[in-house]
Amino acid sequence: MALRDENGIYAGPKDWQKKLFIIIFKADTTGGKWFDIILLIAILLSVLVVMLDSIPKLQLQYHGFLEVLEWVFTIGFTIEYFLRCIIVRKSKNYMLSTLGIIDLIAIIPTYLSLFFIGPQYFVVIRSLRLLRVFRILKLAHYLLEIQQLSSALLKSLRKIGVFMLTVLLLVMILGSLMYVIEGGANGFDSIPMSIYWAVITVTTVGYGDIVPITDLGKAVATLMMLIGYSIIAIPTGIVSVESGRASGYLPGPGASKAKTQCPRCKESAHLPQANYCHRCGFDFQQEA
Repeated sequence: MALRDENGIYAGPKDWQKKLFIIIFKADTTGGKWFDIILLIAILLSVLVVMLDSIPKLQLQYHGFLEVLEWVFTIGFTIEYFLRCIIVRKSKNYMLSTLGIIDLIAIIPTYLSLFFIGPQYFVVIRSLRLLRVFRILKLAHYLLEIQQLSSALLKSLRKIGVFMLTVLLLVMILGSLMYVIEGGANGFDSIPMSIYWAVITVTTVGYGDIVPITDLGKAVATLMMLIGYSIIAIPTGIVSVESGRASGYLPGPGASKAKTQCPRCKESAHLPQANYCHRCGFDFQQEA
């Protein structure tokens, strides 16, 4: 049976390719676990090096040393990337996979720094490769929860879209009102600037770069802040309801409530998708 990983990437036909494939792509073996642990440590250290090199004081004193470390990590990751390409049966499948693209993007910025100034700092995207930790920690059982969350977000998009449209209309109206009340003399020198102020006020961010001066303006600002506290939890509630429906703890909008109570023992604590009573074993399908 051909060796393959969870993404359907198969090992090459030669024995040395299969052995390396088990170590590099398989996290359920001793060698695979150690390889992934060492790789994750290297990723963390490489990101730390880039962050330290962005600190002016450390850059002045240790830039040369940190740059050498960065190149050591980059060369190591480059070798690892090409090894992955060589040991698989179809390197194109790996190169076009999500992790393959991330692996490639993680090493490109350092090489670009030879021709351009600045791209080396984008190697912090290397932290995306920490996604491999899910393989080590055996978090595959969270896949169902991830699917439920994705389903809840997708089903909430329309409601959240209507909510965002309502908020947009609200800040446009109140922002325009503040432009009329305060005027350019108090910093509200245009309607877009006033709408910007309305957004940061409703969202309770409050940068303080523009503030109302008049009493009427302060009253409107107070009203907007209260509205902001009132509406800020609405998207959370929408997603929470859809999450409950996706996990089965809440009935869907068209779900029948006939199954919530057992006709034999009158037990009512059943999930909407339950087929049998958990107390007496009554078959709900039989009733239907």
